[in-house]
Amino acid sequence: MLALEDIMRAKLRLEPIIEHIPLSYAPKLSKILDAHIYLKKENLQRTGAFKIRGAFNKIALMQERANNQTQKPPQDNAKNHAPTGVIAASAGNHAQGVAYAAQYFALPAIITMPESTPLLKVQATKELGAEVVLSGDNYDESYAKACEIAKKRGLEFIHPFADEAVMAGQGTIGLEMIAEQELDFVLVPIGGGGLISGIASAYRALSPHTKIIGITAKGAPAMRESFASGKIKNAAVVRTIADGIAVRDVNPLPFSYIQEGVDEILQVDDEEIASAILYLLENQKLIVEGAGAVGVAALLHKKLTLPKSARVGVVLSGGNIDVTMLNLIIQKGLVKTMRKFQFQVLLVDKPGALQTLSDLFVKAGANIVQIDYDRTSTNLAYGDAYVIISLETKGAEHKQSICQSLLDHGYDFKEIF
Repeated sequence: MLALEDIMRAKLRLEPIIEHIPLSYAPKLSKILDAHIYLKKENLQRTGAFKIRGAFNKIALMQERANNQTQKPPQDNAKNHAPTGVIAASAGNHAQGVAYAAQYFALPAIITMPESTPLLKVQATKELGAEVVLSGDNYDESYAKACEIAKKRGLEFIHPFADEAVMAGQGTIGLEMIAEQELDFVLVPIGGGGLISGIASAYRALSPHTKIIGITAKGAPAMRESFASGKIKNAAVVRTIADGIAVRDVNPLPFSYIQEGVDEILQVDDEEIASAILYLLENQKLIVEGAGAVGVAALLHKKLTLPKSARVGVVLSGGNIDVTMLNLIIQKGLVKTMRKFQFQVLLVDKPGALQTLSDLFVKAGANIVQIDYDRTSTNLAYGDAYVIISLETKGAEHKQSICQSLLDHGYDFKEIF
């Protein structure tokens, strides 16, 4: 595992820039699971994710080494000269971490990102002074582009997870959690594996009884399959709403730490991730991205058997979710929990027909949020109209009573969602 001393030194380097956010007890989630659940809210870090820790530690260490070299004879200076600039490949959160650290140390930075990276993350990275290059369909293709640019322009590459200095920076999360609360389990998202490698190293040194549980997205299965088989198995394709952990290929360095320090790896699918995002928004008042919500998803969907009153820490790794994705998750969640209901009803196209229908909804206590009126469809008989109505409802029982009321009043309707 990583040396505890390296993680502790990283903690000292990070003191000036890290937000010190204590573990937060989650009472509703704890009641559901009959356990004690604590959230590590890295979504509230100044760049919106934990990645600032590893990136800053790496660049700060590079600067320290360069400064030490200047005090040595000239012939040694070439070995560890100060970088003229840095480059990174990232789906977004590492990008902002590197951009922030580069700006802090007055270094130019280039970030390559997959072309599908949410606009929020692209803009946030540019605002921190970095040049952004969009390239490839996933992290691995973007990584190849970054390596190409680094070679051409002589830039120092900052790897998002396959770097011990980066891992040590992420491991400071473990130090903070250990100092605050004795835990039986810690749930950590896994993409490339740098975060869980750092956290597992801290726990193995200071709290070896704590079980370290990794969580992957079903659409990015490489690390879980590799862990289960004991050998690296890369994925052919990656597709998940958890873009922060959408890594196709397993890197040998973090994989070796994961094999040694992680007890189990679980997986959750996109529906489960979406439900966790919505749960955290409604019940914890937290905006968390897909990668950051996988631990809560695993708990909500009972992927892990917990002893009664177990003490569980869950790392919410980031909150940089695209607003269009968040809106989609909210709308789908409302439909799934039957708090939104859309249907098409056939009306006779005459004055007062729509008023009569809307009066029915008033009596049922349902709020109309949208109406579309169509009297020109070729499927309609002359004198008829289709009305598509979206209602706010209060759950399954309320929705069923509305449907029954429509039938009792003779309306021909078809549910859309």
